[in-house]
Amino acid sequence: MNPISDYDGEVLVRTARTAVTEYLKTGKRMELSGEIKSRFSFNSGIFVTLNKDKDLRGCIGFPTPDRKLYQSLLDAAIASATEDPRFPPVKHDELTKISFEVTVLTPPEVIKVQNPSEYPKVIKVGRDGLVVRWEFGSGLLLPQVPVEYRWNEEEFLSHTCQKAGAPKDCWKQKSTMVLRFEGIVFKETNPNGSVIRVNL
Repeated sequence: MNPISDYDGEVLVRTARTAVTEYLKTGKRMELSGEIKSRFSFNSGIFVTLNKDKDLRGCIGFPTPDRKLYQSLLDAAIASATEDPRFPPVKHDELTKISFEVTVLTPPEVIKVQNPSEYPKVIKVGRDGLVVRWEFGSGLLLPQVPVEYRWNEEEFLSHTCQKAGAPKDCWKQKSTMVLRFEGIVFKETNPNGSVIRVNL
């Protein structure tokens, strides 16, 4: 994965905010500068999270590195504000109360174990994000989620199963696939405030 500097993180978060502001104001997708395109022209997964008064207000992203980071950033930012099915679309006048967070992901890799009971021993809260795939779909939780909720590894696995629409002990089935990835998280300290790197 390309090393991402604090300056890169700041550019990503500021660009996400600008893209959403522009879209909510004009209904148009902003044209990214050549500098941003060349700086983020590598493929990477990404999630954009919006928080309002410490509550989630939208979170959409792309877990796999199928496209250039700058393309995914634009799409994830606008979708997190307008297409998260759990929330009504963000209104332009809400943006002064919303903090933006961007997570850049390493490619998800399948965790190989002899027996599913080993999963809690090989994943690590504070480092790993998880994807659970079962016969009826998949679900993903970012690495910062179990830290925020103070879950242990088993609870993290159970909640990721539920996110996938599966029973919470679905990770114990041999037919279930568990993948892990790491995330580099940058967020505004308050709405439109300074951008920091979050150490999980």
